[in-house]
Amino acid sequence: MLGLITTTLEDNKAEDLVRIDLEGKTDIADHMLVASGRSARHVSAIADHVVEKLKDAGHGRARVEGAGACDWVLVDAGDVIVHIFRPEVRDFYNLEKMWAAELSKPEADFATG
Repeated sequence: MLGLITTTLEDNKAEDLVRIDLEGKTDIADHMLVASGRSARHVSAIADHVVEKLKDAGHGRARVEGAGACDWVLVDAGDVIVHIFRPEVRDFYNLEKMWAAELSKPEADFATG
C-alpha cells in the first residue's frame, strides 16, 4: 500500500514528499506521508487520486478529512496516513518537525511526563 500511495503522489506531481516511519512507535499507523500541492485544487486532486487508486487496488474506502477547504487533506488508509497541504499551511503546522521530535524522545521522557 505504501508503494501505491507514494507512486500516486509522485504521478500527481505532489511536492516535497516526506515519509515518516511509525512502525513500532505508535498504534495509529505504520507510515505517514506528508506532501504539498501547489493550490487547493491541486491538493484536492491529489487526495482524490490517492483514494481512487486505493479503492481500485482493493484496499477499501479510505477515510478523508479536510476535503472541503483543501488547505490540508488527511487520507487515512489504515496502515498509511497521508497529509496533503498547501505549502503555507504545511509550513505553519510543520508536522515533520513535530513527529521527528516525538519519535526521538527517549522512553524515560514519556514515563516522567
